[in-house]
Amino acid sequence: MTTVQVESTLSDDDRRARLFAGEVFVYAPKPSTLAFVEFTRGLVREAFGDLDPETAQYHMPVEEYAALLADLKPRFIHHPRCKELIREVLREHGADIEKTYFDVPRLRTSTSDDYLTTGIAYAFHPHRDTWYSAPLCQLNWWMPVFDIVPNNGLAFHPKYWDKPVRNGSASYNYYEWNAKNRASAAQHIGKDTRVQPKPEEEIELFPQTRIVAPSGGMMIFSAQHLHSSVPNDSGRTRFSIDFRTVHYDDVVNRVGAPNADSACTGTTMRDYLRATDFSRLPEDLCASYDTVPPPPDAVLVFGGAS
Repeated sequence: MTTVQVESTLSDDDRRARLFAGEVFVYAPKPSTLAFVEFTRGLVREAFGDLDPETAQYHMPVEEYAALLADLKPRFIHHPRCKELIREVLREHGADIEKTYFDVPRLRTSTSDDYLTTGIAYAFHPHRDTWYSAPLCQLNWWMPVFDIVPNNGLAFHPKYWDKPVRNGSASYNYYEWNAKNRASAAQHIGKDTRVQPKPEEEIELFPQTRIVAPSGGMMIFSAQHLHSSVPNDSGRTRFSIDFRTVHYDDVVNRVGAPNADSACTGTTMRDYLRATDFSRLPEDLCASYDTVPPPPDAVLVFGGAS
């Protein structure tokens, strides 16, 4: 089973070492996360108007719902307030904001009963973020916007932490994905035809670890963890926030989790922003993570919605 550290008081250096060894850290809501949740709820409720966001799916055609998310999610992702809120979340959780870099946050939605599981509301199959060109030093930060239950959150599949899974990551190039697939997410309703890295062998979904945190509760885990969206049959749409971080020293020193099975190309390294001034990592450092030259039509940093 995955070791879960609750309300740990470890230093950030020690915490990262444990995260790179497969542990998961969970924290109760803090002033910074509650502020982030309230800001996000404001945007969500404004978008849905008189409808309850968690049950709006039962009162809207799916095409209209997807169009609403296609407007809401980019506004959230690129809102300048989000960057300020992430900086405070990192500071309050003990990260060194001079050396911690984050990517823009994502607002995720997991609708109930297979209402919308593709495109803009993609229901993630078992995967590692490292299959999607994330570096091995990446950490994922995840929290619910509204309270969740065990059957609408995330599942970790701990037996695969260091066990290779046959997968399609060798055909995935991050820059090509940026150029050809990311902007079209809202167009995929009912069926998602975009080619994404998936397991190419049967995954034993159990045993699995599900962590149910209240709204504003923070979960931190390694990009190496095999995890998936729990099939949502709760009757309510799950809204969650996630963002990713790297620490400058880990990037320079190539410190991180073990690579069990990732063979993708390209790197997300240019996406990260320093928590203090929102500057990017040096280009030569980012380029050093490229294992093959970028393709001619490469989009190194995507500017639209995820």
